[in-house]
Amino acid sequence: MKIQPLPPFKALIAFEATARLASFTRAASELNVTQGAISRQIALLEDMLGAHLLDRTTRSVCLTPTGEQYFHASREALLALAEATHQVKRWHGDQQVTVATSTALASLWLLPRIPEFNQRHEGVDLRIVAYDHVKDYRKLECDLAVYYCKAAPPDIKSTPICSEAVFPICSPAYRSRHPMLSTPQDLGQCTWLWLDESERDWISWTEWFRRLGLSPVAPRNKINLNSYAMVIQAALSGQGVALGWSNLVDPYLKAGTLVRPIPDALQTEGQFFVLEPTGPHERRRSVTSFRQWLLSLE
Repeated sequence: MKIQPLPPFKALIAFEATARLASFTRAASELNVTQGAISRQIALLEDMLGAHLLDRTTRSVCLTPTGEQYFHASREALLALAEATHQVKRWHGDQQVTVATSTALASLWLLPRIPEFNQRHEGVDLRIVAYDHVKDYRKLECDLAVYYCKAAPPDIKSTPICSEAVFPICSPAYRSRHPMLSTPQDLGQCTWLWLDESERDWISWTEWFRRLGLSPVAPRNKINLNSYAMVIQAALSGQGVALGWSNLVDPYLKAGTLVRPIPDALQTEGQFFVLEPTGPHERRRSVTSFRQWLLSLE
């Protein structure tokens, strides 16, 4: 059945604000319109109703008995409509998943895999935010986080995805310019692409040699970069040798755009972890779907 009669919506909003605030001026300010516009909307509503809602014999805003009754009824209806709108928007929000990760993991590992998730889960709105140099994972504002950590971070739920191996990589062109490369000691004749050591948990060249029990060597040249994505880009453009994390560089190795000049590799104790806030909160279905998909990746 058609719902009628219904008042003009703008007129109803103007009346509710004026009655609630007891002021044309404040109502106009709240609705970002002029006082004249408020007066015209209320007059339109009164004409439609065939009744006076405001007592215009006083200087202040006073409701007539009819206006008082209509104000409470209309406000209750507007509040119910606002609550229904909130619930619908909240339902739409349930389809959103905010994922925090580092720039390197986002660009080299996560984003290339997102199409696979989207094919399986239609209607999920992903929001991926990159945070580098994270000191406290608990302070990240997200549903899930994905980071490489040497050990599971304390005081936050963490689930390992995959382990890591770290080894030297370079472009085929750089390898052809350095045919003598066959052992770790030969790396001393190369330019090293060095990730800034402020990057937490990432393995440096010095640590790589030490943990493999190898005698340390110094590079011929060194290029310092504070982003692993930039390290990979520099390696791809043939500027030197970098340390490659297997899960991040495997697509480049398979495509032949990067190569391993020597076979030596360090199996790390570090892993990619899915990190989640702790506490008694209910995980949304969309978040559960994305989490399960992450844990299925290799």
